[in-house]
Amino acid sequence: MEKIVRQGMLFDLYGELLTDHQREIYGLLVNDDMSLSELAEQYGISRQGVHDLIRRCDRQLEGYEEKLHLLEKKLSEETDGE
Repeated sequence: MEKIVRQGMLFDLYGELLTDHQREIYGLLVNDDMSLSELAEQYGISRQGVHDLIRRCDRQLEGYEEKLHLLEKKLSEETDGE
């Protein structure tokens, strides 16, 4: 599965568990395809700051998936339904 697709699916499932700030920036990255530079400029932070925030969100969302397996279950149900 492509990374951006997985990010979007994890965000859809677990995005509400992120902080408002994380959810806003991460949502713009995965849903609106904004670049790190665009996000940095829009929020007045460094590109490295945005990169770190995205990596932290990725780890959090993957951690939720490791514990809850909602994406795995969803994909399994879709596969079984075919």
